[in-house]
Amino acid sequence: MSATTLTKYELMVIFAPTLNEREVAPTLQKFLKVVLDEKGVIDNVDIWGHRLLAYPIKKQTEGTYAVVQLSATPATINELDRVLRLSDQVLRTKVLRAEDAHVQLRRPRKA
Repeated sequence: MSATTLTKYELMVIFAPTLNEREVAPTLQKFLKVVLDEKGVIDNVDIWGHRLLAYPIKKQTEGTYAVVQLSATPATINELDRVLRLSDQVLRTKVLRAEDAHVQLRRPRKA
């Protein structure tokens, strides 16, 4: 795999409830600039909106969810994840390779 090969990823971000829903898209774009600067591609951005969390994260019980499908190099994804983790506006992130995300969804449950 060469350094210029782009891999498809799925990124989920949970933003703190203190971030207004109108501010989520511009804030997310600021973070995704890391991908665009490194010649990556943003395929789809889906903002799910404000939801209750299953359990408290950083003493918060609510958050605003966003899911992004993108293509980038592994080094770019590492930098994006680092930048997201440094932000006080982000409660939690999860990055999966797109094919791994689909495999996890199709795996049958054990009885």
